[in-house]
Amino acid sequence: MAWPNIFQRGALLSQFSHHHVVVFLLTFFSYSLLHASRKTFSNVKVSISKQWTPSAFNKSIELPVEIWSSNHLFPSAEEATLFLGTLDTIFLFSYAVGLFISGIVGDRLNLRWVLSFGMCSSALVVFVFGTLTEWLHFYNKGLYCSLWIVNGLLQSSGWPCVVAVMGNWFGKAGRGVVFGLWSACASVGNILGACLASSVLQYGYEYAFLVTAAVQFAGGIIIFFGLLVSPEEIGLPGIEAEENFEDDSHRPLISGAENEDDAEPNYSIQEDKTITQVKAISFYQACCLPGVIAYSLAYACLKLVNYSFFFWLPFYLSNNFGWKEAEADKLSIWYDVGGIIGGTLQGFISDVLQKRAPVLALSLLLAVGSLVGYSRFFIGGPSNMISSAISADLGRQELIQGSTEALATVTGIVDGTGSIGAAVGQYLVSLIQDNLGWMWVFYFFILMTSCTILFISPLIVREICYLMQRREARILSG
Repeated sequence: MAWPNIFQRGALLSQFSHHHVVVFLLTFFSYSLLHASRKTFSNVKVSISKQWTPSAFNKSIELPVEIWSSNHLFPSAEEATLFLGTLDTIFLFSYAVGLFISGIVGDRLNLRWVLSFGMCSSALVVFVFGTLTEWLHFYNKGLYCSLWIVNGLLQSSGWPCVVAVMGNWFGKAGRGVVFGLWSACASVGNILGACLASSVLQYGYEYAFLVTAAVQFAGGIIIFFGLLVSPEEIGLPGIEAEENFEDDSHRPLISGAENEDDAEPNYSIQEDKTITQVKAISFYQACCLPGVIAYSLAYACLKLVNYSFFFWLPFYLSNNFGWKEAEADKLSIWYDVGGIIGGTLQGFISDVLQKRAPVLALSLLLAVGSLVGYSRFFIGGPSNMISSAISADLGRQELIQGSTEALATVTGIVDGTGSIGAAVGQYLVSLIQDNLGWMWVFYFFILMTSCTILFISPLIVREICYLMQRREARILSG
């Protein structure tokens, strides 16, 4: 198989300037900090549950009646656990709704402003939720739900903005490798959140929230003053100008044409090709783009599984195997390490093949049989690829060359649909676990992973047929 020119003689690295490196690092760590604050909540669930049910651990301690009553949100740890699952669901539903909104807003306002505002505001909400309420000994279910809804809406500004900025700076050539490595930001954020939480958890869970909120707020300030959202801001040519000089072998990996050899390379959604004015496409137009709905539904199933591990793995290890909370947090780090390796390696393979769907299919088939042991390698790779590289492909495919302001909208649709699936999943996981046990939860994960393959099966078949035709053509020409 002939390798794409982008991987030959260091061509991939030679096309990047120091501005690309700065943008890569700033967007990487900005989303890592957002994920770190989410991971903190999942890693301190046991401590929060104990605080909300004092009778479970204060049998030998005489507490004043007023303090005991204010802490006593639930009569049992089981009900506290169910409420924690409800908070996860509330967060993900508000996060999903926010993604659809943030994608549209991000394509119409300055991406740096939107991202910075979301990071700083979310940090303040996390501080109030986890730290201030504990310092004031104020416990209220309605307040917790309200704060977590607001936090979901604010955090949703992150992903569409950072993917859009990355899409503005990095072209389709080598995008699988670049985005595969970059999409490790979520896993790095999980590791950072787990390390921060486990390091200060002995002093109280409120300090875990305090540390992550403070770091996230500082990150938002840095983003506001340091992030360049596109090369045009400093007078460099945009990636469309560079890609116009590439040959046919570097056409977008997402194409609306059934027969890709017959696709018109300069087809635009606008009738007048001389129009150069850039404007954002509508939400309906973005949904109608080829591949958007299929990958959105597939991501809903996949993100359900991925986020279930993300939210519940430390809790599962602590309650089922009696692990200490800090030890469970440290083991969950290796789940994220698998996601980093899987996302980068599978992104590289998809660039070599110049197709994404076959790589997703093989990885997901292997994930069905792997479950916890190696699931993050096989599930994290496709999840990272759909949410980053494929979203960027979808947002910059040939049908919208005349309207480049589609990246944030398309990313919001894909990730928003995925978050709806994840939101439903978190409540279902707690429900299934409570009534049937953890083994049935894993059976549920297998079903959802299989549904992911089913939703993208037409794309898989089409792209495999294209790869076979391309191979036959090379054999005949050789």
